Amino acid sequence: MATIPITKRGAEKLREELQRLKTVDRPGVINSIAEARAQGDISENAEYEAAKDRQGFIEGRIQDIEGKLSAAQVIDPSELDAGGKVVFGSTVDLEDENTGDAVRYQIVGEDEADLKLGLINVSSPIARALIGKEEGDTAEVQAPGGVKRYEIVSVSYV
Repeated sequence: MATIPITKRGAEKLREELQRLKTVDRPGVINSIAEARAQGDISENAEYEAAKDRQGFIEGRIQDIEGKLSAAQVIDPSELDAGGKVVFGSTVDLEDENTGDAVRYQIVGEDEADLKLGLINVSSPIARALIGKEEGDTAEVQAPGGVKRYEIVSVSYV
């Protein structure tokens, strides 16, 4: 199985979710199933069906997270020294060459990506265009509205 890059913060969030699923959600749904069963005939019991569906979702998510964590290559961005190059985990300040708008992105794993927080997926078009570039370079990104050009203002590892 191939390794999946993930930041230290992202791995910790997955571990916290896994802990919550195993210690809170799983026991809660087991109680819900027991209560629904106690009501008698389960063949037409909507509460029982809903609880079983929820249990299936929880068990699937637990397996998904465990699989991701077992294949994860945890990277601590603060320990990176890529010589100023844009790599997984780096934080990049960009300036749109057309509008002059400044943006800041951190390149993270798939499960961590959240554009509102400036966290972009390593496999996104903009991240792929940035990887390997350095401060002062220009990255061209194919966007729905056409090609966008960004100048890399700074690269940091935080």
